[in-house]
Amino acid sequence: MKIAVCCPSYKRDEVKSFRFFGDILRVYVCESEYDRYIENNKEYKDCFVKVPLGVQGNVARIRNYILNDNKDMDVCCIVDDDMAYIGYYEGLELHKLKQDEILPFIEKYTTVCDEFGFKMWGVNLNSDPQCYREYTPFSTTSVVLGPFSCYLKGNECRYDETLPLKEDYDMSLQNLNKYRGILRVNKFHYACEQSTNKGGCAAIRNIEREKEQLQMLINKWGSRIVKNDMTDRSHSSGKKKKIDYNPVVNVPIKGV
Repeated sequence: MKIAVCCPSYKRDEVKSFRFFGDILRVYVCESEYDRYIENNKEYKDCFVKVPLGVQGNVARIRNYILNDNKDMDVCCIVDDDMAYIGYYEGLELHKLKQDEILPFIEKYTTVCDEFGFKMWGVNLNSDPQCYREYTPFSTTSVVLGPFSCYLKGNECRYDETLPLKEDYDMSLQNLNKYRGILRVNKFHYACEQSTNKGGCAAIRNIEREKEQLQMLINKWGSRIVKNDMTDRSHSSGKKKKIDYNPVVNVPIKGV
């Protein structure tokens, strides 16, 4: 099986995902930043792909570039550049995939995804062991998000470049609509450092942009499918003080 494991990186000195993926990773960087990335990641200097000016700066646009650049691969996996690990729990003990297990893992679940008849798959979004659904090993109507998402050859969906902060939710909805399902492997989860890193989407993310992008996503798919998460998880009385701009997605199709 021809497998591409790729990630976009923008305005970051260190690609932390190399620690987990090693040299199977291909990192797409703007040509103006190429030399700096090489200098700061010398051990992996052959793993960088130079992207023309004007592609980076919009995460949806660079993800589309990667998909189109790897359209002849059996599967193209797009991961974040700050991936710490992919792992699973047995009991309450955490097990992390080793580097020599990554490609067999991708091949196995790409095959399963193909047998389901879907064109996209991923893993659990949360590293909390309480989120492991013991009696539901696979989901077919849940979203798969940007930190780890895999696209099978022939997937015709592309990221909406007007939604650079909600592009992964939109991509999941596109796949759910077109292919009537996404494979999500609930046993495995990813862990990354989205909230602490500079650069990448953090360079353009703020509350107003988040609100604007969430409303655009709701307008595109409808408020019955995409909803603002107003759940108060603070366990305190009074009004909720913090709004979560990660939407709740409910798709009206058959599946798990």
